[in-house]
Amino acid sequence: MGNQVVIAVGTFILLLTGLLLGYVLSQLVLGYLAFNLLTFFGTLSLILIFGTLYYVLFWQLRREQSRPSTINEGIPNQVEEGLSDSYLKNRLIAKLSGDTAAAERLIEQAKETYPGRPENWYCERVLDELESDRQRE
Repeated sequence: MGNQVVIAVGTFILLLTGLLLGYVLSQLVLGYLAFNLLTFFGTLSLILIFGTLYYVLFWQLRREQSRPSTINEGIPNQVEEGLSDSYLKNRLIAKLSGDTAAAERLIEQAKETYPGRPENWYCERVLDELESDRQRE
């Protein structure tokens, strides 16, 4: 939404500046406006404003088009992490024949042993330990 507002306002100002620049240049060419230092700097400033807005506006459009859809970039990652956490927990519970309490205890033990890791890391760790224990037997 923010980029669309910038583009809309930039387009409006670009249009207004272009019209003003065209009017001033036409008045200079037709001779209705005297060419002096004031008109020179005024015309130069209009050209600079027009050029800068044109560059910024199309740079913004190009940047927006190059990014696929980054408006809700954080949300899909959170959802994917939540899904992978749930998936891993469900796999762990299935390995423990449905014993949810045992799964939670194992995850808590892993958290105490290895603090500061992501939630899915603990589930993966416990799953790996269970598989390695079963292979030893």
